[in-house]
Amino acid sequence: MAQEKEMSFLAHLEELRWHLVRSAAAILIVAIGVFAFQTQVFEQLIFAHLKTDFITYKTFCKAFTAIGINTDFCNISFPQELQSIKPMAQLMTAIWTSLILGFILSFPYVLWEIWRFVAPGLHENEIKKSRGFIWISSLLFFLGVLFSFFVIIPISVFFFYDYQISNLVINKFTLDSYISLVTNTLLGVSLMFELPVIIYFLSKIGLVTPEFLKRYRKHALVLVLILSAIITPPDVASQIIVSIPVLILYEISIKVSRSVIKKQEKNAI
Repeated sequence: MAQEKEMSFLAHLEELRWHLVRSAAAILIVAIGVFAFQTQVFEQLIFAHLKTDFITYKTFCKAFTAIGINTDFCNISFPQELQSIKPMAQLMTAIWTSLILGFILSFPYVLWEIWRFVAPGLHENEIKKSRGFIWISSLLFFLGVLFSFFVIIPISVFFFYDYQISNLVINKFTLDSYISLVTNTLLGVSLMFELPVIIYFLSKIGLVTPEFLKRYRKHALVLVLILSAIITPPDVASQIIVSIPVLILYEISIKVSRSVIKKQEKNAI
């Protein structure tokens, strides 16, 4: 009996290994494709926020001006080059960025592999209900990608390039520091948009309740405002732009948790 359990456990590990291998292979294949078009990817996407005519800067300028708020988004200027101070910096940056973009573009497939591994352990009704997991998670993830690319990253790039402690200091950033800012923000914000999905599973296993989320709503609001103040320029309008989606996701998470708890209580009767 113990041997059967051991073999069953080892079989699960073997199955998990192949799901991970297929996921890694998908990420690698997409990353190779990105690497093959690295010049277009970097110039059109990664470095897009260094162009003064980027759509976000123009939109913020028009929007703030229309409501009577003076903003520096109307007077943007960036240095026209980034520094690469190590022999292999550009090559390693291209590889690392390709892998991150490979993961982002392959995210739905990775989720599908995760679902395929978990699905055999679910009941029929649970499998039917969980089929929307991939679509909802992917939608939230790519909404996070769009929000970070068109809102968070341009605001952050503008702020850090514009910020000076003295006119004696010139902001001239290195390639790897700029790429880290862009890629970390893309990944961080996109995963943050998975909050409702995470809360769903935490509620399913009893670690989170709607009452708990409501009780700490004010704390969450303060934390979001602090984070917004850190990554945005020091003006109220920019902080509100960043805070609103996160707070909406938090409120959605409360509703998701309440729905899960109600279903569990109904099934227990």
